[in-house]
Amino acid sequence: MDTLAAFVARLRSLPWTDAFDAATLQRGVGYANQGHPRFAELRDGQLIASCLGSGDQLYRQRIRLQYPSDPVIGFCTCPVGYNCKHVAAVLLELQQTSEQPATAGLPERRIDDLQPAPVLSLGSLLHTQYDLRSRRMQRSQQHRAGLAFDYADYRAHGKSKDATIRRNVDGETLCIVRHPQAEQALRNTLQQLGFRVALRQSQALPPDSAEMFELPGEDAWLHFVQQQLPVLREQGWQIEISPSFSFDLSPIDTWYADLDESPEHDWFDLELGIVVEGQRISLLPVLLRLIRSTPELLSAESLALRGDDEMLHVQLDAQRSADGQPLQVVLPFARLKPVFATLGELYLRDQPPGANLRLAAPDAARLSGLEGLELEWRGGEQLREFAHKLHESARNVVQPPAGLNATLRPYQLEGLSWMQILRELGAGGVLGDDMGLGKTLQSLAHLLVEKQAGRLDRPALVVMPTSLIPNWQDEAAHFAPQLRVLTLQGPQRHTDFARLGDYDLLLTTYALLPRDIQQLREQPLHVLILDEAQFIKNPTSKAAHAARELNARQRLCLTGTPLENHLGELWSLFHFLMPGWLGDSKQFTRDYRTPIEKHGDHARLVHLKARIKPFLLRRTKEEVAKELPAKSEIVQWIELSEAQRDVYETVRLAMDRKVREEIQRKGLARSQVVILDALLKLRQVCCDLRLVKQDAPRRKAGSHSSKLDSLMEMLSELLAEGRRVLLFSQFTSMLALIEEELQRRGLTYVQITGATRDRRTPVQRFQQGEVPLFLISLKAGGTGLNLTAADTVIHYDPWWNPASENQATDRAYRIGQTKPVFVYKLIARGTVEEKIQQLQQHKAALAAGVLSGDASSDWQIQPGDIDALLAPLPGTASARANS
Repeated sequence: MDTLAAFVARLRSLPWTDAFDAATLQRGVGYANQGHPRFAELRDGQLIASCLGSGDQLYRQRIRLQYPSDPVIGFCTCPVGYNCKHVAAVLLELQQTSEQPATAGLPERRIDDLQPAPVLSLGSLLHTQYDLRSRRMQRSQQHRAGLAFDYADYRAHGKSKDATIRRNVDGETLCIVRHPQAEQALRNTLQQLGFRVALRQSQALPPDSAEMFELPGEDAWLHFVQQQLPVLREQGWQIEISPSFSFDLSPIDTWYADLDESPEHDWFDLELGIVVEGQRISLLPVLLRLIRSTPELLSAESLALRGDDEMLHVQLDAQRSADGQPLQVVLPFARLKPVFATLGELYLRDQPPGANLRLAAPDAARLSGLEGLELEWRGGEQLREFAHKLHESARNVVQPPAGLNATLRPYQLEGLSWMQILRELGAGGVLGDDMGLGKTLQSLAHLLVEKQAGRLDRPALVVMPTSLIPNWQDEAAHFAPQLRVLTLQGPQRHTDFARLGDYDLLLTTYALLPRDIQQLREQPLHVLILDEAQFIKNPTSKAAHAARELNARQRLCLTGTPLENHLGELWSLFHFLMPGWLGDSKQFTRDYRTPIEKHGDHARLVHLKARIKPFLLRRTKEEVAKELPAKSEIVQWIELSEAQRDVYETVRLAMDRKVREEIQRKGLARSQVVILDALLKLRQVCCDLRLVKQDAPRRKAGSHSSKLDSLMEMLSELLAEGRRVLLFSQFTSMLALIEEELQRRGLTYVQITGATRDRRTPVQRFQQGEVPLFLISLKAGGTGLNLTAADTVIHYDPWWNPASENQATDRAYRIGQTKPVFVYKLIARGTVEEKIQQLQQHKAALAAGVLSGDASSDWQIQPGDIDALLAPLPGTASARANS
């Protein structure tokens, strides 16, 4: 196509009017009839033209014929910019004309002082190609910047072509001299901005329409459009943007958040969006698409690496600009960070949400994460107040109630304020302080505030292990004597059911609650408290079922170990506090347990922590009781005696065979009872042979157990030093053997086991210094005892759950302790006890992940664990054979 006549002939053969909508074409007809097109000539295969617009503004056009992809591609300097009415007018008039007369014989005029005006065209193309390595089609965006030089409405480009431009204007030929140095200076300007010459061809802009440049990546293009392009415009550069350009950004007018609460106040809809060109656009579908393609956007660590001034480029496919193109915006990470931290549900949803996201009412607590953003809020004033108060609970400290016979520490005042705010908002929570930080005292202060405010018009009920009844009775009488307390215990309790409403505080136990549920469910309660709430960690237990049937305005859980073995225990607590909030058990397992415990999904862990954080107040002694003395943990390694080694190997071989046969028949999951029984027997061998060989002949004292021999040596030294010792074992039968040895040696002691009825007397004797040694079974004495007179704790045998051992240790290491505490763990080397110690670390890590912030997985019995737990003792024939 070398001549204008050939261009016109080609134009007439194409359905070029299809490139324009009806309204644009009609306006073009009007402009053509009014004579607005001024000139047109062909240069390098492009039609260069001009057309008069409204207000006598002269616009320039560049038009190419590119059938079959597009009949007409026409750029114009008018605001529309592409295939506008001016382009249509030029083509309509041109179609009625023939090639313009040649320039031969016309007078010539040389112009050598005209400086080039820079013209920068911007375009993009979605490029698809087959990747040989992945054997898949790959899609990518190509972006180009085209540089041309305008000389009196004629565009040139290239370094050597057309050194002189010849044009026929008003009856004369103009010879315009190009200025290579000025053109090179404009190229240098682009290169200083990071552009480089594009070596590969691309259809992002029409071929041969300009010199092609590119930037190294998406971030560079975004930076150019936002920061550098406005500067070029100010310097007089003419910018032409193709409708295909991916960075033709629309400014965001404002951000908004709409809240719509259900009539029952049990859920609410949240819409979060932006206003662009007068359109309200929900961001939730857009953010969901981003999260699913880039899950690390939910990672706090990943977001922390993003600067607040960084931008995320987003195309809003569902929204169109005035010229019908998809709107494109940039979202600053300063705003996105709190949004991603708050709306983790987007990651969990299987189906794309609509404009709204439906959340359970307690999740309104997390709206405080959006408060720092400049949003136009509409609706949900009560929900936002809920979020604000929970967020500010640590600062809005209430005054302790009059008549409380205690001086509350700052963290205890914070706990009281937190419970008060939850009560005001009609929500429940878990007070998860470490043992010894005063959960009972904080709860009593909360009830006393309610009584003095006149809100305790119904009784409060506390459910606890039987062993804690004396503790609650004593502390209520001492710290809150204004409270009228009734203990529901013993056969006579049935006579009290008719007058429950006469009391402020009712005390019962987990054992009695299911038996008395028919009477207790009829009594409306003001506050329902579960102490040592891990007792309902099994949601199918009778106590858990009964607790959920009680009618109370507020529910609270007290526990130093809100999570011991797996996340299902945490779900059970919140299923009691706020039924349905974390979904049913299957949904919770799918959304949280499986991803976190089995796959180490940190994003799910972060999301779960964010949801429960407002309703779980967790403080450790290291955080809030810095005045506590040091605690030292020491592993005392024990070598088994020859007799124990022989029996251990005999039992191990028999149990190994039995366990593996059971696993082969029933599978690993259904063989837990046999596995635990095998491990129990091996642990008993480590403690004392008499635990597994009851019919063994009586031998010289101590010869049945190296561990017992070592213990007696330790006790002799410790007691001689004046140390005061707590000795824990899980086996009451082991405690009985220790008793025999202590009596033989004439050492005094006191004891608490599950059979102990009077717990006060042994505690008082030890605390007052009458006896230096306290024998305690782990289950019976792991909670409810304050034994700060002790400075030494001995764990005779290890247990799977480190939380149980820590609770036992906390009988001594608690508020009121003034002496350094030494904790000794007696571990038989090379045995199942050593393996248990290693497995404890996994369970401790899971609890730390949810309660403190570290991610880890819970221990699940795997075939490899069986091999480790039932491994032969080092140095035995079996061990040598395995090696």
